[in-house]
Amino acid sequence: MDHPTRLSVFRSEAAAFDRALRRAAEGGRDAPPVPSCPGWSVADLAGHLGSVQRYLTHVLRGRHTEPPDATDPALYALPEDPGVRAAWPRHDATPHRGPVPAELLDWSAAAARELADTLDELGPGVPVWSWSPERTSGFWARVQTVEQAVHRWDAESVTGTPAPFDPAFAADAVAQTFEVMVPARRGWKPAPAGAGERYRFRRSDGPGSWTLEFTGDRVRLDPGGTGPVAVEAAGTASDLTLFLWQRLPAAGLEVTGDPALLDRWFELVPPA
Repeated sequence: MDHPTRLSVFRSEAAAFDRALRRAAEGGRDAPPVPSCPGWSVADLAGHLGSVQRYLTHVLRGRHTEPPDATDPALYALPEDPGVRAAWPRHDATPHRGPVPAELLDWSAAAARELADTLDELGPGVPVWSWSPERTSGFWARVQTVEQAVHRWDAESVTGTPAPFDPAFAADAVAQTFEVMVPARRGWKPAPAGAGERYRFRRSDGPGSWTLEFTGDRVRLDPGGTGPVAVEAAGTASDLTLFLWQRLPAAGLEVTGDPALLDRWFELVPPA
């Protein structure tokens, strides 16, 4: 997926996220919980994603090669009104269950627009800090499109049935999980050594399969591999993405082989 296409998906998902937030907060009622994000309300979801996006916009605009101080409130362009600040969600006081300030939703929508505009201006090849060995603006475009889409799904789940992901985007999101998130998550949290577990995830709505083997601390990814595996999980690219992000249970996939290994997946790859 090229950079302009990815940003088009990002903008579409951000607009859908904003609509879902406003629908969930309609009428000034207390912020409802987000079923797929235990311990979070709609306000917490907006505050989390907006904060991440504003932080990254700062990184990208400044072309920072080291991480800025995330505790600096100047990075987040918070409202000045003390009354609004008092109703703002705080990460140390989740879930925020009071009414959702309208300013929070406007701030969240603006954060997504500013990040998309900045990524569009820079293109994919600008060197910047990231937590990955890949330190480019294109890395953040890919990561943030996935995060925006997953949280759009979360927001829509508050008031109804969330829409699936675009198939081409979802196939890239599956690949991104294996290429980027699997090694990162195994480094961020304690994870057991692999004992030779072999998994295959196969897309059912188009071409694409991914085989992974866990041996000790090593994870070998073999896109399109055809060798024997202990378990295969098949589903649409959207459903595979949702399973890998713990939004869909394994029962939502077509599983052959040892289904218990799908539970072990989240031990080998601890959730972020």
